[in-house]
Parts: sequence; structure tokens; C-alpha cells
Amino acid sequence: MFSSAVPYKNQRYSDLRKECKEDKKLFEDPEFPATNKSLFYRKPPPGLVEWKRPKEICDDPHLFVDGISSHDLNQGSLGNCWFVAACSCLALKPDLWQKVIPDWKDQEWDPKHPENYAGIFHFRFWIFGEWLDVVVDDRLPTINGELIYCHSKLNNEFWSALLEKAYAKLSACYESLEGGNTGDAVVDFTGAVNESIDLVEGKYATDLSEQLKLFEDLLKVYERGGLISCSIKASPEEIEARMPCGLVKGHAYSVTAVRKARLGHGLMAFFRSEKVFLIRMRNPWGKTEWNGPWSDSSEEWQKVGSMEREAMEITVQDDGEFWMAFDDWCKFFTDADVCRLINTSLLSIEKTWHEVVHHGSWTKNAEPFLNRCGGCMNHRQTFLQNPQYLFDVTKEMDEVLISLQQRDMKIHRSVGQGENLTMGFVIFEVERNRKYRMHDIVTQQNVATSLYINARTVFMRKVLPKGRYVIIPSTFMPQVLGDFMMRIYTDVDSDCRELILDKPKVKCWSSFMGYPQVVTQIYIHSAEGLQNQDSSGGADPYVIISCEGSTVRSNIQSDTLEPQFDTRAIFYRKKPRKPLTVQVWNSNAVQDQFMGQVVLAASLKDSPNPQKLQLRKEARRWLTKCPGPSA
Repeated sequence: MFSSAVPYKNQRYSDLRKECKEDKKLFEDPEFPATNKSLFYRKPPPGLVEWKRPKEICDDPHLFVDGISSHDLNQGSLGNCWFVAACSCLALKPDLWQKVIPDWKDQEWDPKHPENYAGIFHFRFWIFGEWLDVVVDDRLPTINGELIYCHSKLNNEFWSALLEKAYAKLSACYESLEGGNTGDAVVDFTGAVNESIDLVEGKYATDLSEQLKLFEDLLKVYERGGLISCSIKASPEEIEARMPCGLVKGHAYSVTAVRKARLGHGLMAFFRSEKVFLIRMRNPWGKTEWNGPWSDSSEEWQKVGSMEREAMEITVQDDGEFWMAFDDWCKFFTDADVCRLINTSLLSIEKTWHEVVHHGSWTKNAEPFLNRCGGCMNHRQTFLQNPQYLFDVTKEMDEVLISLQQRDMKIHRSVGQGENLTMGFVIFEVERNRKYRMHDIVTQQNVATSLYINARTVFMRKVLPKGRYVIIPSTFMPQVLGDFMMRIYTDVDSDCRELILDKPKVKCWSSFMGYPQVVTQIYIHSAEGLQNQDSSGGADPYVIISCEGSTVRSNIQSDTLEPQFDTRAIFYRKKPRKPLTVQVWNSNAVQDQFMGQVVLAASLKDSPNPQKLQLRKEARRWLTKCPGPSA
């Protein structure tokens, strides 16, 4: 997976390094030169900048000193706390950072063989569905001999500064990293799926049941290797303003632990069920901490035994890392980014997901009917002109994860076009036999609509019953162009695919075999007044809709005489005069039993309004409109 990373700007690390060693020179990156253009597009740094190599900053430079830690990082003068918070999250996960910093031992300085050093490094980022290998030289911007951007606490450790430089190269310059989203950076480090949670809108501070569910969810994400960050909303004048409690507004924090701490001392603590829900965070500044309950030296820690405190690595120093009670966290923080590492491995004892990835575009065409940029459902005349993706839920109920991501726009900030598109998506339950694009909304049901927001990623978790569905991603306004990537995760294969065709193709034998003349959509809502079929009373009914040799079958409704079928079908009919048949059957272990049927002419004169039709036992009786039970 990572060995096949694509060289960014077609720069191959191994070739460039070999060339530099043969020529006995240090690498100078022509794609990201040591000039002002790589620093800023509008706002210059606060002083005279000199680009220096690590050897010019200290005597004994290293990529890592005593390993990698979330405590290594300090933010510097650039307003990219979101990126530094993401690096703190990354540092906690060796299996993840070793993918972002590949063959790190080989990249490390070797004092015994200085001739091997070529002043070149490479890092890998997951960008829009593919891994890119980004090469940089080791020249770093300094003022008065000190690094001005992200740096480690130790002045001879350089992994964070070089990683930041590679990320800035992807965005054209350092200033483009000013202001961003921690979750987006984590996705770029890992390929994770990011869910943004509005803690205020979710009322997690006051709804204790929702608060408990959120804690259990975050604990599960943390224990499965996911990455979490959080922040407090701020007005422009409040950015990075310190609150009386020690927290900072408009500032990104990385979550470094989620834990249920056992209260009590000694052996008695193991026999007590009382626990407190805690969450640990780190300020990218490397200082300025929460000063309320469960802060470093608060009296609450006296309730916790020494062994538990040692396991939780409690430190009493202003290092930027601190614990909070989870209810206080819900009260003070307003936003959280939860990045899940979705397990798609076939060889795993943990829950695995089936993944489908689609890349698409909102495009404009000279032929309006072929436009794929119709805007949201507010624009009903054009909404169905957007791309459409069909998938199946084959289990009785299944949780579906959907992530819609647009291209990163930071690289366009220097020309004033760095804003994200406002986008979202709608999920429709559609006919069980649908194969072609939707052109109207008649029987289809809108089962979920995401937020429409100008974020890089829109995420949704939705539990759906067995059936067929269509996702329609769109921008908020029509005629807005852009690229997107959509990832769909289900428990079993969903056969997710893009709907390209508008109708059946005309084939060479269509003139002999016939071509559809009429499209008929039918929705069976329910039945009532059915007869007992089982010895214990009741029935397990299902419905079959038939037309010209094609059939659609509903789910079985267990133990009911008043089934809600909620089943849709669509037929492209070559013989409009041939009727449709709707049959109700009882599911039985030995042999299914026929319960009745309705025969429908389904002509163009039929009313689109709901109708009640009487079921008949006679299998060949043709009925048009009769009052009575059924749908």
C-alpha cells in the first residue's frame, strides 16, 4: 500500500538522494525553494528570515531524540495549532507515524557516516484517496537562529519541523497553513474517516444519556486506534483568548487519552464499582492548561489510588497536557473531530467493514440534461442532475457510514480561492429493482439528509433496513463545479455503483424484441385484514410485484396480519397493455401459502394518489379499482 505511494511533483526520493550523494552535495528542492514564495503570499513573518540547515542550528541534529512523543511539539509563530494538534495525535500511534515518516531509521542522521547525509527527507500523506510521497530539503526558516514555525522542545530534534515543511509544500507555502481543521490533517496522515461533532447542538452537556453514549463511542474510537481532537468556538476577536479556567478559545487540542478511572485506594479500589469518566488533552503550545477539577494538582486526584495515578501517567507540570472530567469537557468544548480508522482487513478478529470508494465531479455540460451540478434539494428542477450512486443493504438492518470529501483548497489561498465548497448529500430509499438514474421523486423516500456545510468532509452514520438506496451528493447551489470522493462502509458488500444510464440501451435486437414504451413506478405500503395462516394464529406475509416476467419481492413481515410492506418497484414496460400483478404470500418453512392478489392495469389514466384495493384469492381474476383492505 505504502510502497506504491505516488511521488509528488514526480520527485523520487531514492533517485534524488543517490544523485546528491554521488555529487557530494546537499539537496536543494527546486519545487519548494528557500525563498519568500515558500513562506507567504500576503503576511510576512515577524522578522528577517534566514533559511538554515539543522547543522547550522545545532551541533548534533537528529530526526528523533529518545523516540517520538506528543510532548515533542511546540507551535511556533504560525497559526496552525490544528496541524500541531494532529501531529500530537499522530505521535501517540507508532503504527501510524511510521507510515507518514517512512524508513525513518534510514533517514536519521548517522554521525559515524556523515558522508551518507544528503540534506533530503521524505514524508507520506493520504491525499484525496492516494498516498503521495513528498520530498523536501532540510533548509528551515529561522529568525535570530531559532525555528519560527513548528519545532520540538529539544533544539536538536527536527521531525516535526521537517514534517510541517512537507505539508506546507503540499499547500504551496507556510502561510496557507494558517487556520485549518485538525480532523483534515489527521485524515491526510492516516486515510481515516473524519466525523465532526457539534457538542453544543448535540446538547451533550445537559443530556446525560447522550453524554454517556458519546463517552462510550469516544472510548471505543480511542481503544481502536482512532484519533480525536477538540476546540472551543470563538469570534474573530476571541481567537486564542485564554479563559479563566485556563482553556483557550479558537484553539485546537489533541485528545491523548480517554479513560474510566477507578476511585479508591489499595485493594479496596478493585472491589468498588465507582469510576469517573476522564479525558486527557494536550495544548499545542506546550503550556497553558485547564485549572479546574482533575487538573494536574487538583484535590480530586486524592480520590484515586497511587497505582491508578501511575497508570494514568499523572504529571504536575505546565507541559500543556491535562485531564478533565468528561462532563466538564462537554460543557466547555464546542466541537470535536473524531477520526476513525476503519478496519477493512479480511484477516481480523475485530469488526471489519466493506469499503467502496468513488471519485466524482460536479460538472457542467453544453447539453443541460447532462449537467451534473444541480445543487441541493432546494433546487428541485435541477437537483436530480447531480451524480447518483446506488447501493444495497442486504441485512435486515445495517449501519452504513458515508464520508463525502472534497479536494483540499488550501493550495489556492494565495490567489484568493481557498474556500471549501458548501456540500452535502441525500439518501433515498428507491425501488428494489432500480438500475437507471432517478428523474423524478414519486415513490422514493428521503431517508436521510446530511448537513450542508463548507467543510472538507461531510460524514454520516445511519442505520438502514434491508433495501435499495441512492445517494445523491451535491453542492448547496447549482452550477458550482468541483471534485469529490465518496466512501461508503457497510457490514457486507453493498454493490455500490454509480448510476450512469438514464434508461435502457437501444440494442441491435430492440427492433425485434421491442423497446420499453412506458415506465411504471409502484409503491406497496401495507395490507390489512389478512387471514390467520399459522396454527398459533397470525402470518408471516410478504408481497411479490410482477410485470412482464420481472418480479420484486418485499421483506418478510413476521407474525402480523397488518403488515407494513413499504416496497417500491419500477418497470420499463414493452407491453403497456399487459397488467401488473401484486400477490401476497405467507412465508412457511414447508411451503409458502398464497394469500391473495391484485391485478393492475397500470395505465396512463391511473390516478397517482394512493388507492386501496381488495385482495382476491382467484389467481387469474383481473381487478382494476375495488374498495377494501390492502394498499
